[in-house]
Amino acid sequence: MNAPAVVPARRKAWDSRVKSALWNCLHQTFAFSRRILGLVPPRVWKIFTQYVIGFGLLGFIIWKYWGGTPGTLTDEQVAVAILAGSPADASFQLEGRTPGLVEIFDQPVSLGPLVLATLLWIICLFMTFVRWYLLVRAQGLPFTLRNAIRLGLVSYYFNSILPGSVGGDILKAVAVAREHSRRTVAVATIIIDRVIGLWALAWLVAIAGGVFWALGNPHLLENDALKMIVRMTGGIVFTSAVVWSLMGLFSPKRSDALAARFERLPKVGGPLAELWRAGWMYRRKKTAVAIALGMTLVSHCGWVFIFYLCVIAFPEIDAATFPEHVLIVPVGMTAQALFPLPGGVGGGEAAYGWLYSLLGKAAIGGILGCLVQRVVAWSIGLIGYIVYTRMKKELPREALVPLEQAHDASKVTDHSG
Repeated sequence: MNAPAVVPARRKAWDSRVKSALWNCLHQTFAFSRRILGLVPPRVWKIFTQYVIGFGLLGFIIWKYWGGTPGTLTDEQVAVAILAGSPADASFQLEGRTPGLVEIFDQPVSLGPLVLATLLWIICLFMTFVRWYLLVRAQGLPFTLRNAIRLGLVSYYFNSILPGSVGGDILKAVAVAREHSRRTVAVATIIIDRVIGLWALAWLVAIAGGVFWALGNPHLLENDALKMIVRMTGGIVFTSAVVWSLMGLFSPKRSDALAARFERLPKVGGPLAELWRAGWMYRRKKTAVAIALGMTLVSHCGWVFIFYLCVIAFPEIDAATFPEHVLIVPVGMTAQALFPLPGGVGGGEAAYGWLYSLLGKAAIGGILGCLVQRVVAWSIGLIGYIVYTRMKKELPREALVPLEQAHDASKVTDHSG
């Protein structure tokens, strides 16, 4: 009578032991995973998260614009469609349809604009290296153009792949600080180089917007968003110019005192103090700053034209005009530079797509232009890094003078002995 009751009891005990074993296995696996993951520094996890978010955002944008979107019918087209039937509606939808990335890539690509864009990219990139060289020499630091190009190449490579667009600048700062005793001045050259690059973007939009506004350009006057961008950049240029002028009134003692006050501010105090010191240091080098700013304006015009070439290389795209690109590309460059993800990935595409939509154009034009630019940037950055590994560090002539003097002194000592 008790035999049938024994089987369920044994089965229940067996199930309990299996569940306990599986739970222990899962618990040990989880504990082991925590120990392994705990060996990875938090900084690495942060960077890894940034890469996942950035490329995830880029993948989402590509997926969203991979296929085409139907056009929007006007009231007149709707009336004609009602009278003529579905064939007219289909034809209107086809005419107003925005092609997707898959359709654009299937069409022939104009290689001429892409080749010209690549050549201009190299020229503009080397202009930034020369700009930094002039800023370093303006402070009297021993430095050669070869070393500026060498460090500029590795900096540009890491700027393209590290979160934000200042990762490579940190490497330059460390390299220059190690080679010079005036480390504060060496780091200031990199800070002011980055500031001039961003400052020139605002100057370009303000100057071009002011000229287009004065000439009555319809693309600007009929677009409230573009007019707002011009007003904002004009305000930034005016405010920064006032601050730059007032810096000249500060003595070294008062400047150091103000920098010390900045350092006491929470979180932003340190970077703000370094920015103030760099600005005040170069306030006394007005000629070098003016030359650097002029070179940057020329190179930024080149970047704008490069973006324009990347868009018109695809005939299927309804590209904006070059004057319109002059107004939106500097804004997109700023957004991409400040976006805290690897090379501004994802953020740059979203910004350029939004800016293109402000012009009444399909967002895919701005997104595609940014994607093509990114491929060119990664390619040139990788080639530049390879060139950097083949370039040996060159000692400047000024740095060799003490070595020669020491060598001559040793000869005199030997003869006297």
